Amino acid sequence: MESSAVELSQLSPLISVGCCFILSIIYVSSLYVWNSDQNRDHPSTVKRRFFSVFIVMLLSPAFVYKFSLGAKVFKDVTLAAILGFRTEGFLLATIVPILLTSLLFLGPLVAQAFNESWRVSVSHNNWLNNFTNVLWLRNFLVAPLSEEFTFRACMMPLLLQSFTPSTAVLITPLFFGVAHFHHMIERLRSGMDMKTAIIISCFQFTYTTIFGFYSAYLFVRTGHFVAPFVAHAFCNHMGFPDINDVILHKNYMRYVLIALYVTGLVLWILVLPVATTPSFYANNLYWKT
Repeated sequence: MESSAVELSQLSPLISVGCCFILSIIYVSSLYVWNSDQNRDHPSTVKRRFFSVFIVMLLSPAFVYKFSLGAKVFKDVTLAAILGFRTEGFLLATIVPILLTSLLFLGPLVAQAFNESWRVSVSHNNWLNNFTNVLWLRNFLVAPLSEEFTFRACMMPLLLQSFTPSTAVLITPLFFGVAHFHHMIERLRSGMDMKTAIIISCFQFTYTTIFGFYSAYLFVRTGHFVAPFVAHAFCNHMGFPDINDVILHKNYMRYVLIALYVTGLVLWILVLPVATTPSFYANNLYWKT
């Protein structure tokens, strides 16, 4: 049973949702404070945005400190613990989300095994090159780190004072999905027509929102920031499943991959609530019974 929102509420829904809205605006706005004609993938743009989002990460906890520290639901809890930085259950919270997300990507992972593209990902030279590549650092380190910190670690504690855990999990991904609409601005700047930009942006909104549900669920169930962070980084690594890759395989292999796609999804749905049992992670803060 989830804790009662009435018993735990310290903030009105208007304040908690309003704070999350402000955090979303601050995060997205920070990406556009620099006056530059370069596109989002230009090294200078990427480095400036690194600086911007790290400033946002320094400011965002102020909302949690102001409205959460000392509240009834978080009584005698440190700010670090509220944000999901704890030692109890940390190792499990790091490993389990990777395994769960691997299950979700069972089909694509098997496809990579057959075409041996995985060899490039695990090669020593590839990893050395990655850490000097600002685009790799953005996609697999800085973006997951800053987005999960802002949209999960700082927003969830605010929402959990006004809503039940399940409701909070449903609300926060909407901020995350809408925040990704800013990419439409850059698509239009690059010369893409409005219709195509809207379609792509709506598609991106859909899958980022769906991922947001998963990420928020991991955070509230484990009580650890590292859980959604590693899941986010892994999803960025895998990318959206390449359906064309399935179609290009020979008949029997095509059906095997389709079966693995479906099997992985079904198993993920079944295993997720069990593998994220709060007691496994010493989480008696966000998901009480």
